[in-house]
Amino acid sequence: MARFSEREGYAPPEAEITVRHDAPTELRGVVADIAYECGLGPHVLRSVVCRTLRRREDPNNWSPFPNVDGEVRGHLDSCEWYEVYDVIEAIHTRLQTVPTEQSDVDYCANFEAEIDKYFRRRGIGWQMKGGAIEARGSEVFEHTLDEARRELADSNRATAAKELHEAIHDLSRRPNADVTGAIQHALAALECVARDVVGDPKATLGTILARNSGLLPAPLDTALEKLWGFASEQGRHLREGREPSYEIAELLVQVAAAVSRYLSKVAPP
Repeated sequence: MARFSEREGYAPPEAEITVRHDAPTELRGVVADIAYECGLGPHVLRSVVCRTLRRREDPNNWSPFPNVDGEVRGHLDSCEWYEVYDVIEAIHTRLQTVPTEQSDVDYCANFEAEIDKYFRRRGIGWQMKGGAIEARGSEVFEHTLDEARRELADSNRATAAKELHEAIHDLSRRPNADVTGAIQHALAALECVARDVVGDPKATLGTILARNSGLLPAPLDTALEKLWGFASEQGRHLREGREPSYEIAELLVQVAAAVSRYLSKVAPP
């Protein structure tokens, strides 16, 4: 049965994202708890954890609780932070094969929902989509990207939608995000949409903005042109010792997605 808070629609506001390149101790324990709630027993969970972390199962541990459970939690507590997220993905994959006596129970969906809920309540900058861990931004960031990808796909701009997807993939790399790759893919998505809108398959975004004064309302066109120059320097013409921060990459990806969405809506393919 659903919890009281879920039945009555009570939920705390999402916490500000404060955790990105870490897996707090509490999360490491909660992963095991949620896996048990979703149908995995200690022995199966140990198999998943050990296989993912390349650890040997302790042949002397037979009792589910506390022995095997303790072994599982010990591995989760001692592994690298990014390996915890590898384990979460592996658990989701394993849950796809768990038989259930109740046909209406979707353990994979329940696991993903509970993991996501925990991330949002504890300010962890990751989310689970389709069994994969992806970088998560603010609510506005997520809405902008989701809507941009959907609208680009609906307007038959699959290449631009794919570039945005790759930008998110680069931000989601562990243990270190590929910030320059994320910026490059975001710029490619925006440039691809702009080329399609004006019918010039070879022009750069800077050229398109200069030749098409009505493409964006002033002074947004000038602002975007300056932002394009900054983003190009950060993502394509990087200089030694000046790698952009994650926050800069996140900002540029969001802006590229928002402008791509705008152009896609106001200009038919």
